[in-house]
Amino acid sequence: MKQTIFTKIWKFYVEGFKNLSSWGKQVWIVILVKLFIMFFILKLFFFPNYLKTNFSTDAQRSNHVLENLTQPHK
Repeated sequence: MKQTIFTKIWKFYVEGFKNLSSWGKQVWIVILVKLFIMFFILKLFFFPNYLKTNFSTDAQRSNHVLENLTQPHK
């Protein structure tokens, strides 16, 4: 059976993670926890959805984005 490039890449990483030492697995756990904190927890508290809270319709949101992209900053 012919393997695609994606199948080969997937098998490469799966085998690599299976053969990690306990130290390597702990490092990956720390990396995943840090990514979770950065992308989920911090986003909830420090990066509110500005467009949803300040504009009620999609047209208003798109106009605001268009104006900010096309006009130079003052």
